[in-house]
Amino acid sequence: MSENAALTANSTIGQWLDHPVGGELVRALLAQSGATEESLAPIKGLPLQQLVALSQGQMPQSVIDDLVLAANGGVAPEESESGAWVEKTTPGRFAGRTIIVTGAASGIGRATASRIAREGGRVVAVDVSEQRLAELAASLPDAAIVTVRGDITDQASVDEIVAAAGGTVDALANVAGINDDFSPLHETSDEMWDRVIAVNLTGSFKLSRAVIPLMVAAGRGAIVNVASEAGLRGNASGNAYTASKHGVIGMTKSAAFMYGPAGLRINAVAPGGVATGIPFPPNVSEAGRARLTPFQAQIPTVATAEQLAASITFLLSDDAVNINGAILASDGGWSVQ
Repeated sequence: MSENAALTANSTIGQWLDHPVGGELVRALLAQSGATEESLAPIKGLPLQQLVALSQGQMPQSVIDDLVLAANGGVAPEESESGAWVEKTTPGRFAGRTIIVTGAASGIGRATASRIAREGGRVVAVDVSEQRLAELAASLPDAAIVTVRGDITDQASVDEIVAAAGGTVDALANVAGINDDFSPLHETSDEMWDRVIAVNLTGSFKLSRAVIPLMVAAGRGAIVNVASEAGLRGNASGNAYTASKHGVIGMTKSAAFMYGPAGLRINAVAPGGVATGIPFPPNVSEAGRARLTPFQAQIPTVATAEQLAASITFLLSDDAVNINGAILASDGGWSVQ
């Protein structure tokens, strides 16, 4: 980007830092919070706008808006090609399909539900937050979105979700998940273990178990489970989360083997760092954090929720016709380090 090019909220963080005016503004912002430029290394390829999500509610949108105005002499510029990745939808890709998406009210789940709906699919959007589900539906008033406030760890909720699909489920995206507290095994409480396993593994199991007979009867269907980089290695998160995501991968491979001959495709996506703003529980383990931090610092890049949705919707679509039992590392190359 040239020195004379306008900076916008969609310009990358790297472009802001390289700009003579924008760089000083961002560094001043970092100094106010006690952060350093080095802390932005994994996210230099993301739009500046993503700092709002990454801040987990600490940075209001007005901060970004003010930075853009300050970088452009008080005038809001028109958006232009910034070099950042831009989502490009495929019209009609999911036309005539009913697809359940869990965790659909925020983060990766919302981005996935939104993309499917904008590509013509009927989405059964599931989450524990009724308010955020309503916001999703309101943001796409012309789309076919059925919202279900439900807890995927509860069988009654699972039955309600399947009923909302109306007897046909063409695909399922098991996205809902929670973090652990980074605790090593000897510090992991029963409460933390039970809750993380229930949401991340058992919930996906229950919903998959409910929809697979419908898919088998139809002779086709696709399921995508969201695993994690923590499902591929032991140094990405705490004990409970790591175990849950390894379990998701095992469940995925077993189901792919069992139901492939029936016409089903069952795959998983393993994200690395994602700018979703999902909070960690309070009282994060100091021992776990100290052990993990040097390895987490090597994350090569952080993705947007929309970039993960691109990977998930690819595997849900007919474009992935010959892919079954795959664990797609959508992690910016972290898993090859």
